[in-house]
Amino acid sequence: MSDITIKIDGKECKAKEGEYILNIARANGIFIPAICYLTRCSPTLACRICLVEADGKQVYACNAKAKDGMEITTLTENIAAERRAIMEVYDVNHPLQCGVCDQSGECELQNYTLEMGVDQQHYAIKDVHRPSQNWGLMHYDPGLCIVCERCVTVCKDMIGDAALKTVPRGGDPLDKELKNEMPKDAYAMWNKLNKSLIGPATGETLECTNCGECIAVCPVGALVSSDFQYTTNAWELTKIPAACAHCSAACHLYYETKHTSVADNTPRLYRVTNEWNYVSLCGAGRFGYDFENRVESKDEASFNKAVEALKAAGTIRFDSAITNEEALILQRLKEKLGVRLVNTDAKRFGDFMKTFASVTGESLYGGDLKKVHHSDFVVSIGAQLKSDNPAARFAFNNAIKMNKGAGLYFHPVKDPVVEGFGKNLVCVNHKPGLEEAAMYLVLDLFGDREKMPKEVVKYLDSFHKKGKKSVEETIKEKVVEKVTKKVKDEETGEEKEVTEEVTKMVPKKVKKTVEVEINKLMELLDAPEDLADKLPKMLAKKESFSIILGEDLYHHPKAQNLAKLAGMIAKYTDFEVVILPSKTNTLGVSLICDLDEEAEGKVVGYNAPGDFVLSAVGDGDLDMPALNQQEGTFTNVDKRVVPTYVALPYRGYILNDLANALGVEAKLTVDYTACLPEEKGFERVAFDDLPCHYTNSGEEVRGYALKPIKCKAQTPKVGKVDTKGALEGDIAYRCNPVLQFNAFTQKAHQLADEAKVVVSPERLESLGVQEGEHLRVTAGGASVELPVAVDKFIGGDIVMVPDFDPSIETDKLFATNRYQNVTIEKV
Repeated sequence: MSDITIKIDGKECKAKEGEYILNIARANGIFIPAICYLTRCSPTLACRICLVEADGKQVYACNAKAKDGMEITTLTENIAAERRAIMEVYDVNHPLQCGVCDQSGECELQNYTLEMGVDQQHYAIKDVHRPSQNWGLMHYDPGLCIVCERCVTVCKDMIGDAALKTVPRGGDPLDKELKNEMPKDAYAMWNKLNKSLIGPATGETLECTNCGECIAVCPVGALVSSDFQYTTNAWELTKIPAACAHCSAACHLYYETKHTSVADNTPRLYRVTNEWNYVSLCGAGRFGYDFENRVESKDEASFNKAVEALKAAGTIRFDSAITNEEALILQRLKEKLGVRLVNTDAKRFGDFMKTFASVTGESLYGGDLKKVHHSDFVVSIGAQLKSDNPAARFAFNNAIKMNKGAGLYFHPVKDPVVEGFGKNLVCVNHKPGLEEAAMYLVLDLFGDREKMPKEVVKYLDSFHKKGKKSVEETIKEKVVEKVTKKVKDEETGEEKEVTEEVTKMVPKKVKKTVEVEINKLMELLDAPEDLADKLPKMLAKKESFSIILGEDLYHHPKAQNLAKLAGMIAKYTDFEVVILPSKTNTLGVSLICDLDEEAEGKVVGYNAPGDFVLSAVGDGDLDMPALNQQEGTFTNVDKRVVPTYVALPYRGYILNDLANALGVEAKLTVDYTACLPEEKGFERVAFDDLPCHYTNSGEEVRGYALKPIKCKAQTPKVGKVDTKGALEGDIAYRCNPVLQFNAFTQKAHQLADEAKVVVSPERLESLGVQEGEHLRVTAGGASVELPVAVDKFIGGDIVMVPDFDPSIETDKLFATNRYQNVTIEKV
């Protein structure tokens, strides 16, 4: 898109051709009211309050695209009259319960009613009964709903659930005389509003992945958290900016706190909110916030035991749900004490990245989720997006919906949610173990054969063969029919019947055999038969390509070969590669820590098993603070070093106290922020100097971007696809259910749940069990016994075994692979 200049109320504004006027105005600090529009979603024209004049013509700023030289006026006498009438209509029959409404104080209906000067009401209509509805984690009050359709739009265009729609209200129609008496747009808006409410897209029950983004975007109090409802006034809460601690997206959010009660001054977390115009949250981030470790005093005896345990230890084993600063403290302890550092997750990711870098010549992948959002062709391999990284799923869906995009989704587990992203998305549910074939297929379809190594090109060509295919086509066939009609005799005037022959060309379907080129990689992957035929149309006019590579690839027996193939995709195709780190700070840990393969000697566990355990969950030998009780930084999937802040107090010992006792000295944990290794791409920036906000244009100003480090690139020697490596029979997949990531989400009171074996509805039937009954899943002498649960949003026969509950020894089932052949028995 070319650069253009327009004027809004006389102010010169730079923009891209085709941008919506409303977005340009917001980026330049110019106010245009809008209730229904969401920055990253499609316009709905539900509210019509964003009326402006463009070159003398009245248009809707949310839907009108800018042209070079355009002059915009945001307010005229007619526009003011329309906006006031629209707000009067919104106020018709709206309950006067602002004093107890959860949105009061941050309600857009309140704000715009005042902004438009509505001090009297000219309109009225008989109301209808609109009972409240409980949707589990969310509560919907139709009496407060203004049917702006933001919830419907964000669910479809951003989240991908498409779980909400407008449903009939059942009220009286508007008096037709109002059409002549009211401003035109106010009448049109009211006519639509008066017919509609919001309801589930299917049946009476809301079926979705419970992200709660509909709560965030609701401008009034119609959609709220069931847990938050009627607990506090919004203006009493203190907003603390932070980064979500549950997955590698580290999404920006606000922890909102207040004292517990009049009698109890202890700070309490009441809810989480987000900058919904710029970033969306999943349900784990929104509802799984109160995982703090309440410790009111320092346990000196346990602290001394911890110091001695570290002195005697041969290994520190730890989880990646820590800050960069804590990771650096652990690295310094390794150097000081000579201990091993074991973190299997980060080690595998780091090894994968080193091999990837040996092909590309850079330490980091080039893509990020923002680039995915702006792509028009997206591929995903090796990621169960709904569970592994919801932000990546949102980006994928948003690209398909908003950019007229297309894409390919490769994964063994059938996912109806992803399938619903759009008609131009093809899902390939291949057998586990064939991830190499999927990577080779991407190279085959999109790789530059002139630049790729000749042996790779030769290998790719070996997958192509000539074959014959039966196709159906429509031809025109000549058919002669006898037609009888009545005609008048010119002499007698009498009617008589005349039969004549009429020739017609009639369409006819015929089958014929044609010679085609068959791609054996597609056959191996069980890709839809028409994929080869559909691809040219899917790729038409596509200009921006992203590929998401997930955790299945580096927790894989052929991880190193997959890393080389990933590097080749980055080097020889137009795809921007994003490699999803599997846990909160897996990327940061892999860069900061020199990790070891195996433990030796006594083990101190930091949020991990050990002979002596330091635990932020509160189940160890010495308590540690949870991530909502710390300040520090994470390195997220977008390769940004982002800050997080203290939401709740912690009065016990912290890792830095132990380090100081062992001779690794710093006054504060965040003193290490400026010491993060520059040779790995970090910057020497003090924690207090890190920014944490978004601009009006949506630019992320959080922390800083890691610098990719140049390294020597080598021509890779890649292995061949193991065509016999596909798993058959009963298969388990190490994968958490939606909303669960770790012991912290499990601890949060709204998400608290026991671990279960998750199966599709059809798999439940084939196993012959009922929900809640127990299954024993066994592999290699290890087994787990868990109740079974059904997930309507997966399909196929693979069963999912979670690892969010540390009491379930899932790792023993899945030594080197997220997939494992198992035996499944009813207990």
